[in-house]
Amino acid sequence: MSEREKDGGELPGPETTAAWIGLMRARERVLARIEADFKAATLPPLGWYDVLWELVQAEEGRLRPFEIEARTLLAQYSLSRLIDRLAKEGLVRREAFDADGRGQWVVVTEAGRAMRERMWRTYGPSIETHIGARLTEAEARQLAALLAKLR
Repeated sequence: MSEREKDGGELPGPETTAAWIGLMRARERVLARIEADFKAATLPPLGWYDVLWELVQAEEGRLRPFEIEARTLLAQYSLSRLIDRLAKEGLVRREAFDADGRGQWVVVTEAGRAMRERMWRTYGPSIETHIGARLTEAEARQLAALLAKLR
């Protein structure tokens, strides 16, 4: 039995392992830098932007919480607290989905749209600084294509 086939399944080769480690390290470092840029601009965390972006893109500016969870990959317990915080800040509101009131929509408000736009004025340049300035256009296209294969 080869080293790659131990424990009942094929193990990744050194190239695949190096790719995984590089992907995870790059993700963490870039996210930390973007979060630092948000903090320096006295903006809320990136998770706020992600939720607001999905709502702005959605039909009628509203989604069910499980739809937001699926689109953002935020865990349900974290998302619920985040939606509560966004609602408290007036960036979203909750609306009943059905007659009994158990289902709900999360709807972006005009203040939420304005906050997303304000955050983008920092986020866009941050993406350019931490990613775009480090890659040629061809490298960025190649990276995007490679990452698309993993989705």
